[in-house]
Amino acid sequence: MLELDFYGTLVAASLVLLLGRGLVQRIGFLRTYNIPEPVAGGLVVALVLLGLRSLDVRVQFDTSLQSPLMLAFFATIGLNADIASLKKGGRIVATFLLAVVGLLLVQNAMGIGLAKALGLDPLMGLLSGSISLSGGHGTSAAWGATFSETYGLASATELAMACATFGLVLGGLIGGPVARLLIKGIQTPGIQQATPQLPKGFEQPNKERLITPFSLVETIALIAVSLLAGSLLNGLLQGTALELPTFVCVLFVGVLLRNALSALGLYQVFEREVSVLGNVSLSLFLAIALMSLKLWDLASLALPFLILLATQTLVMALFAIFVTFRVMGRNYDAAVLAAGHCGFGLGATPTAIANMQAVTQRYGPSQLAFLVVPMVGAFFIDIINVIVIKFYLALPLFAAS
Repeated sequence: MLELDFYGTLVAASLVLLLGRGLVQRIGFLRTYNIPEPVAGGLVVALVLLGLRSLDVRVQFDTSLQSPLMLAFFATIGLNADIASLKKGGRIVATFLLAVVGLLLVQNAMGIGLAKALGLDPLMGLLSGSISLSGGHGTSAAWGATFSETYGLASATELAMACATFGLVLGGLIGGPVARLLIKGIQTPGIQQATPQLPKGFEQPNKERLITPFSLVETIALIAVSLLAGSLLNGLLQGTALELPTFVCVLFVGVLLRNALSALGLYQVFEREVSVLGNVSLSLFLAIALMSLKLWDLASLALPFLILLATQTLVMALFAIFVTFRVMGRNYDAAVLAAGHCGFGLGATPTAIANMQAVTQRYGPSQLAFLVVPMVGAFFIDIINVIVIKFYLALPLFAAS
């Protein structure tokens, strides 16, 4: 057993990102289908570790940095959220939210139907639906425990976490190809078109941005305050009807902090700098998450379960192409949104952002997509998913479970 400590894991994550960049630059297939760099590098390392495991060589990472990096990323999303801009995108956010709700309903209906057809417990179908896919690892852990304790489903948590792992991998792989298919015949802005020399958002993470040491300290302080206050807020909401995941609380505090300081005339957030730190946090988070994937958990899934998950992946791609893209306007922004929807419809919001970055770095910016997806993927998806899951559990089918 080779155990890497905090520093060793940080070095490994950095090398994964360099590996991913090198692979994308040198392999035309990865560029053509807009595969995110952290996904390319992280998946290669995860496959290598799977091979080493067969030789009885095991590597253990220190993932203590993973959660703070994810929270820091969501803090930067909140700090870059201008209320005036959010108001402008209100109708678009609502439309995209309807598409997301549609997918949640379809994922669960498909999961339950396929589970029954394959002779599995319908609860397993629900577990491999919006709980693990749109919900991710956090929702999987929470509902897995509930399914074991309340419904008596054995190994529910392990199954849900394995499904979430499957979704994280596939969510990062299908978003780019889906966007490429949709972009054919659509006018794209181009990477030089209508793009400020110093972009303020997350669309083009490789663009240079002017940063000073003092301004960097100020921005780090804002992120730290968002993390602290968001964690405290999460603690206060624990056990109440308003309980929310920690990252949602952190994002919410970031939004309040940025807009309150601006409204009072005390401070203007340096958006370009916030986006730099956000992109660094996102890249390192994804690198750690993907290189530490336990792919052998997927190999342990029974064939019927793998069929079910493969079908869910196909359904996600078709939904993004025929529903998300169409209802969002059949334009370039809609194609980028479809790539993002694949990311958090199967994996998580950071995967969605990585998918969209891979597209916008090649075809040009989409400020609308980077406004809509973080808000829906962070603020609304978990709340609505709980409502949808409880709706299905209230069906007579599960009353007898």
